[in-house]
Amino acid sequence: MPRPWKPGPLIHASAALHAAAATGAMLRPEAWPWALAAIAANHGVITAAGLLPRCQLLGPNWTRLPDSAAARGEIAITIDDGPDPDVTPRVLDLLDRHTVRATFFVIGDAVRRHPAISREIVARGHAVENHSQRHLKTFSLHGPHWLEAEITAAQRTIEDICGVTPCFFRAPAGLRNPFLEPALAKLDLQLAAWTRRAYDTRNGNPQSVTARLLDGLRGGDILLLHDANAARDDRGVPVILQVLPQLLATCADARLKPVTLTAARA
Repeated sequence: MPRPWKPGPLIHASAALHAAAATGAMLRPEAWPWALAAIAANHGVITAAGLLPRCQLLGPNWTRLPDSAAARGEIAITIDDGPDPDVTPRVLDLLDRHTVRATFFVIGDAVRRHPAISREIVARGHAVENHSQRHLKTFSLHGPHWLEAEITAAQRTIEDICGVTPCFFRAPAGLRNPFLEPALAKLDLQLAAWTRRAYDTRNGNPQSVTARLLDGLRGGDILLLHDANAARDDRGVPVILQVLPQLLATCADARLKPVTLTAARA
């Protein structure tokens, strides 16, 4: 079922500015340059908001877990871009050894290519969420109908193959535009970013990646890692496989409990 779309203050202000600029320019033609400058500046603010993955000006965006989950000492480990036939099974084994649950933001096309692994993620108690159907670099440049179709395609792919309906969406690279939130509202999806990312798609130093994730780690944090597209160390080992053991051990010592995003919302 769709949820109501509630435009935020920036969207309301932008609409009012466009209306005022158009009215003012019609009443006073000499004001056209000022009206265009105001609209251009407004578009610049909107563009900047879309380029900041943790920004909340374009709509609700989870950058931390709810306060109730933080109070329980819960954190979320989120893993993007899979499933990957080489890396994901080994990630699942590591999570099993520590008896923790993670959230996998999967790409619809990858789910179709690797259905058995996708179903295994769910079978082991983890959550699979929507990371778009194709993970295109141009995702944030498209309009409302295209965005809705792309996200809907991933929803259907995940439902057909994994037997579950995603509740969360993460934009490719976290980039978006004002048309995304209305599409998510129509599909009853919650946008989720992160508290801290490790840039582990290009940083192959496991010590550096681990330090970035653990810096100030506390209840309520959402951490971002990658199974597909993971950087490799000097020996060719995906960095996530070396980071997870230390990360999970530190969580256990600090009495922080990794949970899925859906569990944190309960």
